[in-house]
Amino acid sequence: MKKDKPDNVVFSEEKGYNASILPYSTSVGAPIIKIDDVVAWKSRGIHNVNKEFENKFNELKLQYQKLMEEYEWNDLVYNAKFSFEPVIGEIYHLYNGNDGTNFLSLISPQEWNKEHIATFKLNSDKKWLLLNHKDTLFS
Repeated sequence: MKKDKPDNVVFSEEKGYNASILPYSTSVGAPIIKIDDVVAWKSRGIHNVNKEFENKFNELKLQYQKLMEEYEWNDLVYNAKFSFEPVIGEIYHLYNGNDGTNFLSLISPQEWNKEHIATFKLNSDKKWLLLNHKDTLFS
């Protein structure tokens, strides 16, 4: 039997394959060609990325909830009755009046017997910062 081609060349008449570029071994002595298991790598990657997205989502959700609570407190104070111009940096107290309306005062809860709702400080952005409150009104 006559050999036309050397052992390291696999020949196909229609395609002309070269053994050095095939994805499988072409002789008994050739090394085993293993394909990496990328499924496990992808699975770990997907899990890690999803965990990161979930953590970021929960962080944003918590920030949103805090922002909404801050907005609701500010809305409550700005809709309360007061007949003075609040001074930045001063501490004010929000009370529930006898007629059911809320009002803002400089008088502290220890100085009189009114239903105290919360204590605030006005910052330079005209935002009311909650210092303390009786009960959580917004949850």
